[in-house]
Amino acid sequence: MNHPTGLPDAIAQLNRTLIFGILNVTPDSFSDGGKFLDPTSAIDHAKQLVADGADVIDVGGESTRPGAERISTAEELARVIPVIQEVSQFATVSIDTMRAEVAAAAIGAGAKIVNDVSGGLADAEMVFAVAELQVPYVCMHWRNHSSDMYENAKYDNVVLEVIEELEQRVAVAMGAGIEKERIILDPGLGFAKLPEHNWQLIAEIATLNSLGFPLLVGASRKKFLRELGVDQDAATHALNAYLAANRIWAVRVHDVVGTATAITALAEVMETNE
Repeated sequence: MNHPTGLPDAIAQLNRTLIFGILNVTPDSFSDGGKFLDPTSAIDHAKQLVADGADVIDVGGESTRPGAERISTAEELARVIPVIQEVSQFATVSIDTMRAEVAAAAIGAGAKIVNDVSGGLADAEMVFAVAELQVPYVCMHWRNHSSDMYENAKYDNVVLEVIEELEQRVAVAMGAGIEKERIILDPGLGFAKLPEHNWQLIAEIATLNSLGFPLLVGASRKKFLRELGVDQDAATHALNAYLAANRIWAVRVHDVVGTATAITALAEVMETNE
């Protein structure tokens, strides 16, 4: 498994697809808004995610659901920093933020990874902050804030355009001083993408995986899966198994157990075949 530089040894030594357990410390996230806004509830949920098999706890304090309005930096900090300080005592933490100030404070509080869904577009200072922090950086494909998300869901060839736009963001990140070995890419399923765009990106995930960077993919409970009319967590687990079979570096999920079970079984098969 091609791990980025800067991960804790316990994570870097794993030879399988990693699992990011989602911890939304928000009142308005699309799936679990409000459930873990209280720090005690958030910390307890993080413990459960780890027990269920999460390798990384991805803490976010600002909702990025379609139509969501932005909150202040002060509010975001107030939501995530107390939680990160506690959760980082027993788990590897990533900070899901679009703000350089929040990223720096989160790393100072114990987080090890910056997960920026805007790929540095929401805050031009982000790439410089991450370069100074010298931590792994998740750079996601993104075109605009959640309030205007679907106005930008227009593609002639979604796979080629996502690749081109991600490569542009990588150039900016590296130009700011982020080492290539620390960069992780995310195709941004659901962000400025209609269901047909998401499915095409998944179908051609091997093309994205050939770019030379670890890939993080987050499909969990998203609208394009809910529209299948089946259990959304079961659909998420099945899709994550497919991604793991394609040697994707990591997946991001709400319900960890099913994905952890699938990835564990798949890793055993793949190891046997090697």
